[in-house]
Amino acid sequence: MTVTLRELLEARSTRAYDLDDEGRVLVGNDDTGTVQLYEIDTDGGWTRLTDLGESCVGRYLPGERTVIVQHDAGGNERAQLSLLRLQDDTTGPAEPAEPVLVPLVHDERYIHSLLDVLPGRVVYMTNRRNGVDFDVVVRDVASGAERVHYDGGGYVMDVSVSPDERYLVVTRPGRPAMSGQLVLVDTGTGGREDLTDAADPAVNRHLGWLPDSSGFIFTTNSGREYTGVAHYDLATRSWRYRITDDEHDLTGWPSPDGRRVLVAVNDDGADVAALHDAESGYRVSAIDLPEPGVFSAVDPMWSPGSQRLALSVSTPREPLDVYVWSGGASPRRLTESTPDLDTSTLVTPESHRIPTPDGETVPCFLYRDADCDGSVVLVVHGGPESASMRSWNPIVQGLVAQGHAVAVPNVRGSTGYGKRWYTLDDVRDRLSSVADLAAVHAWLPSVGLDQRRAGLYGRSYGGYMVLAGLAFQPGLWAAGVDIVGISSLVTFLRNTSGYRRAHREREYGSLERDGEFLTYASPLTHVTDIRAPLLILHGANDPRVPVTEAEQVAAAVRSRGLECELVVYADEGHALAKRHTLLDTHPRAAEFLRRHLSGQPIA
Repeated sequence: MTVTLRELLEARSTRAYDLDDEGRVLVGNDDTGTVQLYEIDTDGGWTRLTDLGESCVGRYLPGERTVIVQHDAGGNERAQLSLLRLQDDTTGPAEPAEPVLVPLVHDERYIHSLLDVLPGRVVYMTNRRNGVDFDVVVRDVASGAERVHYDGGGYVMDVSVSPDERYLVVTRPGRPAMSGQLVLVDTGTGGREDLTDAADPAVNRHLGWLPDSSGFIFTTNSGREYTGVAHYDLATRSWRYRITDDEHDLTGWPSPDGRRVLVAVNDDGADVAALHDAESGYRVSAIDLPEPGVFSAVDPMWSPGSQRLALSVSTPREPLDVYVWSGGASPRRLTESTPDLDTSTLVTPESHRIPTPDGETVPCFLYRDADCDGSVVLVVHGGPESASMRSWNPIVQGLVAQGHAVAVPNVRGSTGYGKRWYTLDDVRDRLSSVADLAAVHAWLPSVGLDQRRAGLYGRSYGGYMVLAGLAFQPGLWAAGVDIVGISSLVTFLRNTSGYRRAHREREYGSLERDGEFLTYASPLTHVTDIRAPLLILHGANDPRVPVTEAEQVAAAVRSRGLECELVVYADEGHALAKRHTLLDTHPRAAEFLRRHLSGQPIA
């Protein structure tokens, strides 16, 4: 029996946020409709820790029965930090009917995002100095004393504090899109040293200090096409690669004891996991996942003693669940969040490479089953510095169950396919990624799909791609679903949160230098060319893409007498993540696409 879209959307998921040396795991589970914190004890018993109306994340405070909780209000992304004291095991499990969160860092005018935890201290970033620039602060939990370790201006990406707290290494955005410049900060003198070139479009992330504070391990593609794992030596002020692959991007998570690195190899949208020796780089052992899927979407967590790993794994046919590795090749499955979900009729994707008129090839996953009626929906990911992976996506499986094929392309600008591919859409090359949609459309007949019944579906930057496809390629698409998308690159940059503007101008271009092009590349500029019916879904509290982006394009399309439905969710931000919202947005979109892509199967 075919699983319904509602059953897919109601599937529960669990992700690991932390684990301790005793074997307890701090997880987030969305059984209530938002992600709340639970603790799974060594005997497998669950204790619920939070009961908030909004999703939250957390970390254990090392050496204490205390959780640091990060939460916001209404999806506004203004993160606040609170303490949750857990009962000692000798007094029984903590089961608060109404969990008591003690404010730690609270000021709802600003953002305070948890970066790391140290014994008795938390490391967080905040824009409270001026609402735009982010500083890195270390706060003593007991005394409340704080030290600002970095206030270099702009946005902050990754941060890691050396165990002796003498140094801080920060990744801040460089000048090209996707680049992350490494900066070493002497916490004693305040001195800063640039370790990488700000003009190099290299990523530098997943920073982890060695236990003796002699250096750190990180993931980078500086000087090469694909990311690898490198070691920076503090004494020599130099670094070298330890683990590389000439055909795939690698991501590494070093163990706290500095001896091993968990490595994810991105094999065409699926993660291949292995442990490597941190010093030699040699592969020590594989870690077998249940089937081709993804564990890198939620950072794996090492226990403080480096004896265990918690992995949050999803596949095209399995929602996110937690596995724990403690030796050997096969991690133990810790959670099964939706045991009653019948996945037997769900499909796994075919992998394709689609040629473009200018000689490139677009990676694309194609989901379909034997009952496909020839119609097709292109689902375009957000970012744009992101990628579609072989992971759980209920709307993809729901559209397949409805009779559509679903094509999921990784157009120019997507990560996971090397440095060159993710830089091909930067600034004035923006419309080359839109052109990739037309290449996918031209390819559809070669796999037996009907070009006349092709629709577009995307969220965030994917929503921009939907609107751009309808505006720049009006004869190709039968319908579009835009979720929290950008309708004008100009008004988006003017109206997005101040702290995001400079960060996003690196990708899209500057209002001052590139205003004319940004106007031309905006779907709103070409709204009179749109012919297809449009469904727009947006969150009222969205701090990234303001709801005005949805309102202005809806008004412009409606003024021409075209079908355009706009739905705004009052208690949501950019994520549109609450289950009651998902149970409205996705069925609404599926019905919209069914109406406009229905027809007789092609011969």
